Amino acid sequence: MGKLKGKVAIVTGASKGIGASIAEHLAAEGASVVVNFATSKNGADEVVKRITENGGKAIAAQADVSKPKEIERLFGETRKAYGKLDILVNNAGIYEFSTLEKITPEHFHKQFDLNVLGLLLTTQQAAKLIGDNGGSIINVSSVVGPMPLAQASVYSGTKAAVDAVTVALSKELGPRKIRVNSINPGMVETEGVHAAGLMEGGFRKEVEARTPLGRIAQPEDIARAAVFFASEDAGWVTGQTLLLAGGYRQ
Repeated sequence: MGKLKGKVAIVTGASKGIGASIAEHLAAEGASVVVNFATSKNGADEVVKRITENGGKAIAAQADVSKPKEIERLFGETRKAYGKLDILVNNAGIYEFSTLEKITPEHFHKQFDLNVLGLLLTTQQAAKLIGDNGGSIINVSSVVGPMPLAQASVYSGTKAAVDAVTVALSKELGPRKIRVNSINPGMVETEGVHAAGLMEGGFRKEVEARTPLGRIAQPEDIARAAVFFASEDAGWVTGQTLLLAGGYRQ
């Protein structure tokens, strides 16, 4: 019997990378999963296909979670499909690097509107749908929250905010038996990292040199931690941020 049998989960930004792996691992433990995507319908459909072919339950649901109306639609579709919610994984996010002199209001709001405001608004909707038995909110943050990067002041700021929001909401939602934690990955091999050209060259080598376990992460390394926080194994854990970076330190 899976650890999440009978549970319903939404994973935002789940059409690829870390989100896709989290969705598949939650489903493998018995959860019915809503695979959220903003633009990549084909990617989300592939995730749903892999889940269902392995005997799991999943649907794809489009919503840009930086937009309040689309968030409301996402949770309405979840209610219609499954009637409840137990787990929310706030994985959707964006990163853009910029030197100080090139930062613009657009650069700032693009990242904060999705990474922070979107996370708050999805959690707001989740809190309405999660029942009296409580549930789990899992925020996908980053090591750049506690260990900011040069030329990533805005992105690092969003993830530091996510960690602060996690603690604040754990205190607010704890009386309702809703646990709130964040997982803070380091460098992970994903489609986005490949597209950014970061898999080859000096940046990856520098990260690996500072990582005691000697490699960057794979999406499943992050997904397994998400399963822990979603399950009753973490029933006494809330308000925590877990660095998932192989011991990486700046």
